[in-house]
Amino acid sequence: MRYVELQTTTHFSFLRGASSADELFATAAELGIEAIGIVDRNSLSGIVRAWEASKATGVRLIVGCRLDLTDGMAILVYPTDRAAYARLCRLLSLGKSRGGKAKCILDFSDVSLYAEGMIGILIPDEADETCAIQLRKMSELFGDRAYVSLCLRRRPNDKLRIHNLALNLANMAIRHRVRTVVTNDALFHEPGRRQLQDIVTCIRHNKTIDDIGFNRERHADRHLKHAKEMHRLFEAYPEALTRTLDIAKRCTFSLSELEYQYPSEAIIPGLGVQATLEKFTWEGAAERYPEGVPEAVATTIRHELRLIETMKYAPYFLTVFNIVRFARSKGILCQGRGSAANSAVCYVLGVTSIDPETNDLLFERFVSQERAEPPDIDVDFEHERREEVIQWIYDTYGRTKAALCSAVTRYRAKGALRDVGKALGLPEDMIRQLSSGVWGWSKEGVSEKEVKDNNLNMSDRRLRLALELAQQLMGAPRHLSQHPGGFVLTNDRLDELVPIEPAAMDDRQIIEWDKDDVEALKMMKVDILALGMLTCMSKAFAMIKEHKNDTIDLATIKQEDNATYAMIRKADTLGTFQVESRAQMSMLPRLKPRTFYDLVIQVAIVRPGPIQGDMVHPYLRRREGREAVDYPTPELEAVLGKTLGVPLFQESAMRVAMVCAGFTAGEADQLRKSMATFKFTGGVSRFKTKLIDGMVRNGYTAEFA
Repeated sequence: MRYVELQTTTHFSFLRGASSADELFATAAELGIEAIGIVDRNSLSGIVRAWEASKATGVRLIVGCRLDLTDGMAILVYPTDRAAYARLCRLLSLGKSRGGKAKCILDFSDVSLYAEGMIGILIPDEADETCAIQLRKMSELFGDRAYVSLCLRRRPNDKLRIHNLALNLANMAIRHRVRTVVTNDALFHEPGRRQLQDIVTCIRHNKTIDDIGFNRERHADRHLKHAKEMHRLFEAYPEALTRTLDIAKRCTFSLSELEYQYPSEAIIPGLGVQATLEKFTWEGAAERYPEGVPEAVATTIRHELRLIETMKYAPYFLTVFNIVRFARSKGILCQGRGSAANSAVCYVLGVTSIDPETNDLLFERFVSQERAEPPDIDVDFEHERREEVIQWIYDTYGRTKAALCSAVTRYRAKGALRDVGKALGLPEDMIRQLSSGVWGWSKEGVSEKEVKDNNLNMSDRRLRLALELAQQLMGAPRHLSQHPGGFVLTNDRLDELVPIEPAAMDDRQIIEWDKDDVEALKMMKVDILALGMLTCMSKAFAMIKEHKNDTIDLATIKQEDNATYAMIRKADTLGTFQVESRAQMSMLPRLKPRTFYDLVIQVAIVRPGPIQGDMVHPYLRRREGREAVDYPTPELEAVLGKTLGVPLFQESAMRVAMVCAGFTAGEADQLRKSMATFKFTGGVSRFKTKLIDGMVRNGYTAEFA
């Protein structure tokens, strides 16, 4: 027996579905379901997560969406090909442009404009005259792609209702040629998630479980079921069951068909994109090094340009270059940061200010051929003038080709406890007492010991249930918000890749996908971020010009000013960017920075990695001369010499792995990512044996490795 579940809702329907795509697809694989259709309400915000879950489990994803119409019954739509998917995205963008933030306003006439290539399934409530009218419209619009759903709602006389509906639809089918198909309207992956479904419904309606009444979903069985169970429930309608397979076969579209196209940047006449980038790069190098480009820097630039050409990233670098060039032309201070600072090309283009001649850069930290992920350049702008840059991007690339990423606001421990407790009717003081003892970003719930420490009674059934359901709710999406500045730019229409909706802020628009979704589909993202300190510096430069008649900028500020470092060593840094926290101020008198690179170490050393890795005290002892620095090989000294043998930076760990253990650049970057996420994934351990074996082969002792 075979069956495809065409109506599945994930928790990206926001407080409607009670399970994640990972849970749904894993359960589908266990049940032997070969494909499931994801139909979140008026949204494709969870479809990339579903696609990744599909690839991980082997259960095929059927891309779909539930459209709640203002003038009729809801319709499930499924694009059969790439063109139909583009039309679905534009249809949703239209509805969201009318509805504003988190709303979608569509009627049947809107669907008729975009329905080509889509399969439509009507979701009827009763087989009445209204249903007949809707069926006629469905038949006229979708033709042989029109269906009507048979679904058990677990209401009184459900079997009789379905039987009557089927009989009436059989008569209607003669006139309207609309066929029946079975759906289960799954809201969660397994029966145990039913209680959480009640809770999210309460949260959505802002009511307690005692007062929710008929707003509560009738959903006792609305979980994924084995094909045998579906055939048992709908044994009288074998053709309607078989049509689930027919629809799955007709829906050939996959997200893997989405091909991202970089924006067409203005290039120099007669030159291609790569040649244009190389010309700007070498012109920038000549400006950065007026006395001649050092050979080591030129070698680094040539290496980076070759890799950029191989990965076909030249348009991306030109896009960032054009944005930065515009900002500088308007006198807006800007500065690239993050992994892009490892790029000599970014330095000579003026995107970053880290000189490759005086700093040990590792380009593979930024772009890796083995990683095959799009580069990610973060650029900070004056916070008071960033909007000028954002509006220039919209004006230059067009609002159909540029939008900000969304950010998924998810439940953490405090929020989950608060909302679940309120839904269960717990007293406000009890909820406050519970949530006050939890770190806001904790991934853990409240332990039984913590409950007892708060003098609460664990034998209280509602309290135990609140803790259990809050644990289940943690990590679920609450709503979409706006990313701080992650722009997605395309050559073709962006609203044919993903729905676009207005942001809460005027003259802004966002896509339904967040940065992880964008990265999964290998789409370009440029982070246009705001930094208050750049505004402060811009005003300071203006005051210096006005009162001292001295023109300085970020590139000409003296890096080694004795009076400034004397203040820093005394921790007189209140309000100074990067070294103003209490932890930084307590470390400054101990580390005693005297050079710019000392400041780099100062900022890096007061971080969880060096602290948890017990690197702080060894470095300070060596810096003060109380501990000898021993390098087993010259190669290791070349890598760690500037940090006195202590690998304070992720780049240092990457270089040690490459130089001393024979890692490729891609493997070293995977090690870096594992180190960054080890607290959550524990993935760093898989590199331990390879690192030790590699270092032993290269002459290091096993103990040292």
